Amino acid sequence: MITLLLPPRERFGGQRLSVDMGRALARGDRSVRGTDALSDVLEVLPRGWPVAAASRQRDAGDAANAMWLRADPAYVRPDINGARLLSYGQALGLDAQDAAALLKPLKPLFGDAGFPIDAPVPSRWYLRLPTGAKLPTFAAPEQALGADLFDELPQGSEGRRWRALLSEAQVVLHNHPLNAQRAAAGLAPVNSLWFWGAGALPDRVRSAYAHIASDDETLTALAALGGIDVTAKPASWSGRTSTGNALFDLRDARDLAVLERDWFAPLRTSMAAGEVKRLRLDFDDGARYELGPSQRWRFWRRPLTSFVGADA
Repeated sequence: MITLLLPPRERFGGQRLSVDMGRALARGDRSVRGTDALSDVLEVLPRGWPVAAASRQRDAGDAANAMWLRADPAYVRPDINGARLLSYGQALGLDAQDAAALLKPLKPLFGDAGFPIDAPVPSRWYLRLPTGAKLPTFAAPEQALGADLFDELPQGSEGRRWRALLSEAQVVLHNHPLNAQRAAAGLAPVNSLWFWGAGALPDRVRSAYAHIASDDETLTALAALGGIDVTAKPASWSGRTSTGNALFDLRDARDLAVLERDWFAPLRTSMAAGEVKRLRLDFDDGARYELGPSQRWRFWRRPLTSFVGADA
């Protein structure tokens, strides 16, 4: 079976489905997923999404026997209402030399706090935490992008310490000479960090999928722990590349016509040729459509014209 993980149907608004695709969806099996999308793809025990530990294990192989927190380089821009996260991690285009220079004055700050900081990959920075450390809730950076920082930073008594550490790190980075060089070159400064993904390595990661193609770091880092074949998301469907169930993460899709051209149509051709037995469209709002060859006999069902108002 091939599964396409898709955004909420409302993102496509009133965009029209082709007649062929509207007919296929109407004849398919429809249901509502009972869990969130990633929990349905991966079973992680203990429950949670310890992205920092998973990506640390992939990057450096030393994540066992500790808790980890991502402290990724970030660009925050002040505005009249406060400040907003505008960029982080890979988007800042740091190389190993840049990361080493920025980390040098940060190491005493975090080392004295008991949280050593390093960067095995220039875009992914880590804090090593004592096992069992009590932490506040940290927002994922994609959730915080463009938002007011005050609304996304950890709150409460446990969050106070981390807000203070962040403020000290921002002062250090603001005064770093590399940021003056970046500004002169027209590049965004690295003037903040983003804490996220806290946790220890899970005991077990399992999935019904043998292959996952995604650009989502949470999904790929944890899937790799489970021994799942993980690749970057391709631009389009070009045929089976592995045995077993496969999932393609297309949650960034916005144009329904492009989605049909690059994925729906070629996948239905593969189904007609017997290369794909079943196709599942799994939407982020919980709606699920499963298409199979025997459904062509359901000719009495009225074709869908769009996802607006469609039943799950």
